[in-house]
Amino acid sequence: MREHLAPEPRGRAGGHRAAEHPWRRELPAAWRAQVIVPIAFEIHCDAELAAQRVFGRDADGACCYYAHEWMLSEPCSDDDEEFYLRAAAGEAVTAWLLRDERWLVRRVVIGNDACGPGQVFYVLSETMPR
Repeated sequence: MREHLAPEPRGRAGGHRAAEHPWRRELPAAWRAQVIVPIAFEIHCDAELAAQRVFGRDADGACCYYAHEWMLSEPCSDDDEEFYLRAAAGEAVTAWLLRDERWLVRRVVIGNDACGPGQVFYVLSETMPR
């Protein structure tokens, strides 16, 4: 059973066609034939919080793609004179609805590890991430 979601608008929202959104970028090639293809996107951004949420919808308007990302920054300095912002924590989640109605979820957890790459993992879920 697929959910019809009404996203909670925060900040600026905009719609985009599938050809304009990189919804397949992180999708493993082995799963591409098994996902429901979104045809339209709702993108909600919050610049103050450095956060974004995306809902992809199929031809019936049901949510078949979901993504969110957020980042917390902290000031740091190498010489105590000039400061810059460094990523302190964050998360990026991308999920695709499979034809068997499970969600393939890709999660990247970003920690304060000298700006190294975040840990990436994929899981299958019965529900869409929130």
